[in-house]
Formats: sequence, C-alpha cells, structure tokens
Amino acid sequence: MRAPIVPARLRAGNEVRVVAPSRSRSMVTEFDHTALVEERFRAMGLTLTYGRHVDERDAFDSTSIAARVEDLHDAFADPAVAGILTVIGGYNANELLPHLDWDLIARNPKVFCGYSDITVLQAAMLARTGLITYSGPHWSSFGMRDHFEPTMEWFRRAVMTDEPVDLEPATEWTDDLWFMDQDARSPMPNDGWWVLRPGEAEGAIVGGNLCTVNLLQGTAWMPDVEDAVLFVEDSALHDPPTVARDLTSLLQAVDPLQVRALVIGRFQRATGMTRELLEEIVRRQPFVAGVPVIANVDFGHTSPQATIPIGGRASVSAGGATARLTLRST
Repeated sequence: MRAPIVPARLRAGNEVRVVAPSRSRSMVTEFDHTALVEERFRAMGLTLTYGRHVDERDAFDSTSIAARVEDLHDAFADPAVAGILTVIGGYNANELLPHLDWDLIARNPKVFCGYSDITVLQAAMLARTGLITYSGPHWSSFGMRDHFEPTMEWFRRAVMTDEPVDLEPATEWTDDLWFMDQDARSPMPNDGWWVLRPGEAEGAIVGGNLCTVNLLQGTAWMPDVEDAVLFVEDSALHDPPTVARDLTSLLQAVDPLQVRALVIGRFQRATGMTRELLEEIVRRQPFVAGVPVIANVDFGHTSPQATIPIGGRASVSAGGATARLTLRST
C-alpha cells in the first residue's frame, strides 16, 4: 500500500467545490433542498462553489466523461479549493478512471467526500496516489431537514478536526425517501452494532460500497488490502444472496491473510437482510474465521451516516454484545 497522503483539514473560511462524477445535480434538484444545504455549510464557516458541468443531464442522468473529468480536475487544481464534495452517487463514475490525472491529484491533496458509486474514485485514489478520502455524506445529503445531526457531527469531526473519532451506535435510524417528503419521517430504534466475530484489530481502512469496490477487481485501480480493516456496505438494490456472492468475490480476490477485521454497514430494509442471514453469510467465509467482524454499523445508505476515512486507520474491539470502533485520518 502506498504511503498515505493526508489532506489538510477543512477550516472556517475554506471553499468546498461540488462536483457530479456520477449523476447530475439537476436530477437531485427536482426536489430542491439547496437552501438548507448551503445554510448548513455556512454554519460550518465553509463556502460552496459548483463545477461548471454539475447540472448537465443526459439519458443516463449524468453527463459526458470529458465534462465530469474536467470538473474533477479543476477542483483539484484550483488553489482556492480546500475540499471536494460529490452531488450524489449513481452508476458510472468508473468511466472516469482511465482519464484522470493521478499526478495532479497527488500534488494537490484535498478532502474528497461522497459514497456509493463514488467508492470507485476513492479506492482508485488510494491505489494510485495514497490519498486518504472520506466515505460520507454527499452534497445532497445535507438537505435532510430532520434527524441529520449525528451525520453532520461525524462529518465535521472527520474533516475539520485532528482528533480520532470514537464511533458509538446511534440511538435511532431512518431509511426513507426523505427528499420527497421531509414531514413523512419515522425513525426506528437502533439495536446497536452486531458482534458477529469477537476480537481486536487495527489496520488501514479499505472499502466502501461492496458491489462498487468489486468493479475494480483485476484493474490497476484496485487498492491492496495490506494491513486492512475492510469496511463494506450495500444499498437496497441488493438482496442477501447478492450480498453473499459479492462479499465472497471480494474476499477471494484479495489476500485474506492481510485482512485484519471486517466492518459491515447497516442494510436498508428493502434488502431483506437480517442478523441471522448475515451471520450465516459471514460463517461461510473462511477468510474471516479468525478476525473480528462487526455489522449494523452506522455507515452506508441509511441515516445517520458516519464519515469513514478511506486509507486512514481503524481500531476494532469486539466482544460479547459490545464493540468499539475508533477512526483516524492519520
């Protein structure tokens, strides 16, 4: 694994550039929460600016490869920009990989945050440059009016402070189409993190969205897992058999002796995933037989959502019904 490049923390007065490497902002703003998003960044002392092409929209709810690459390169090259935030995920960020200037990115390390389809860019940046990026909320996520406080605090601590982040299970969680109706929200009590395999470990954080990481297998953009704590999560599009297949594929593709621990994000209700099914999926994985495994952790496609430093360090301690998880960018 390359030596990590740690981007400077965001500070009050900084500019954050919003880019759309996957889907277009014009799709997101069909339900427009821009005013709330910008208000929240002003409260952190941060100014948002937007890539030239973020509102372009084609038949794939995206825009051309050239336009998306241009916005991403401009954001890294602009000395006034301290951080980069993605609009939303999607399906086609991997189209950009052959066209990115990795030397430009390495010379201009910046906070880069997003999740889901953005995983391909984060994994590739780690593999090709060593840049630590952040699997966390999109620009669009900050439009959630209610029940957003833990997500915002985890984001702030991850990208604006130098201290390690000790995660604790949220007391409640949501999984709803909040962007369509901000009043129709029904938080559910959280039953905590699930200890599927006890143990203690520390290592470099690798991973993100499971099916998206798997797109990189066999390519020059797949990060290695030396000394790795694997973080994986998946969306409502994937049921338990698909998750099982994808996890098996990932663990067969990497050197299993390098994996120190496995951390699994909370699944959306539409997946049909249960603790019992997930325990069986993990039980069938010989490569994690001797390492700690915790699941139902607060990251991924449900809310609240922790911000995870991809390429940073994680300490995992799991025993009985309790687990501790500490994240560090350095």
